[in-house]
Amino acid sequence: MRVTPAFPSSHFLGLPMLASFATLAVALAGEAKGGSGLPQLNVNDFAPQLFWLAVTFGVLWWLMANVALPKVGSVIEERAQRIQRDLDEAQRLKAETEKALADYEASLASARGRASGIAKEIRDKLGAEVEAERVKIDRQVSSRVVDAEKRITDMKARALTEVGQIATDTAEAIIVELQGKPAGKDEIAGAIKAVMGR
Repeated sequence: MRVTPAFPSSHFLGLPMLASFATLAVALAGEAKGGSGLPQLNVNDFAPQLFWLAVTFGVLWWLMANVALPKVGSVIEERAQRIQRDLDEAQRLKAETEKALADYEASLASARGRASGIAKEIRDKLGAEVEAERVKIDRQVSSRVVDAEKRITDMKARALTEVGQIATDTAEAIIVELQGKPAGKDEIAGAIKAVMGR
């Protein structure tokens, strides 16, 4: 707590000056009497010098104890409090940063897990769709193969029938050319069947 003096401090600052002036006046008076040497070492002047030394020391001590040192102490204390506040704020910010980093890493791990699950789900879904499409295509291909085989069998049967007819007609024409007379259709058909049966 700061103590305000009852009268201005300029009065106290003036006391050391008065003491100095008094000492100087005493020294000048001693020289006027014809003395020589340093006035501070004159034994007759010790009492006033000691008196003013004690007064000056007391005033300076009081000023230091009640004015200067409390101000310096309050400045030092305020600075220490500011440093402590800054350290506390830095510690709080560090804790918040560490918490934010931990939350970020947890969110990242969770997102990776979800992404992996989504990728697996999509992979399984696409695999099922591909398998269903493959089965469908296999059925279509099998159906088309059966239809193609049936058409080929029908075409083969028709072709064999037509080949038999063509062979019969050709054989008749050849026989007519060679013999000059037509041969029996039953004989030609039997000969063709015998050849095709081989």
